[in-house]
Amino acid sequence: MEYIPAKTILSGYREQKDWFGCHYNMNLYRGCCHGCIYCDSRSECYQIEDFDQVRAKENALNTLERELRARRRTGIIHTGSMSDPYNPFEKTECLTQGALEKIARHGFGVVIATKSDLVVRDIPLLQRIQKFSPVAVHITITAAQDAVAEKVEPSAPSSSRRFAALRALSDAGITAGVLLMPVLPWITDDPANIREIVKQSALSGAKYLYNGGKRMFGLTMRDRQREYFYARLDERYPGLCARYKKTYGLDYGCNSPLAGLLWEEYVKACRENGVEYRMSQIISIIRKNYEEPQLSLL
Repeated sequence: MEYIPAKTILSGYREQKDWFGCHYNMNLYRGCCHGCIYCDSRSECYQIEDFDQVRAKENALNTLERELRARRRTGIIHTGSMSDPYNPFEKTECLTQGALEKIARHGFGVVIATKSDLVVRDIPLLQRIQKFSPVAVHITITAAQDAVAEKVEPSAPSSSRRFAALRALSDAGITAGVLLMPVLPWITDDPANIREIVKQSALSGAKYLYNGGKRMFGLTMRDRQREYFYARLDERYPGLCARYKKTYGLDYGCNSPLAGLLWEEYVKACRENGVEYRMSQIISIIRKNYEEPQLSLL
């Protein structure tokens, strides 16, 4: 494990009304070794070289401790937006586990995004935080079938393991949900795949799913990310790369040709299975039983 210098761990405070109601962002690692062929974090704007090599931030927990003490406002911390906090190295490095211990001690809430079932290891810590602050874990699931997930997310835990992790979290009383994004045109944009993910998520105890909204049934692509994605397409789906290039060119937003139909199927499936899909209502679920003054004032 290579350690890299880091001046800060927590972002500045923001009153978020559109991303799970979080106030801070936290990344303890840089890079990810799950090998997802579509990952936006490969893009040049994030300035992460050799993205597949995971690096830990030097003195991360000491820096986080100092920053938590200095914050005048408590709030909800989101982690997992740039690199998975439960990458395989977390088994031994335990940075995310150590961060949760500090979050619990200082009275903050936490929302975690991951593709790994390693998160179940920290259920006792999440339960401890949830006694006084909001907690939610959403697990990214793009394909209902393990065989498809293995092609597009080759080094991540299988979809079936992720559904099992949702069940473990839910059974432990942790608010759990699913990020159904991105949706890959001509690979995972099958209405049957969308319906099955919603169904299995609900059966696994998920309270919500989120896909980015009505106009986001697709993926985004830019610079290095596009190059990597197209190279992997050629390996795994011969001929599909040419179809992408013809359809999308250098477009940033690459919605599925079936986006309208998929949205209708998605909303219908969520309603039939009793899971929420609207961000405003998801935030209400996460914050339920917690008064706003507890989140914003020490």
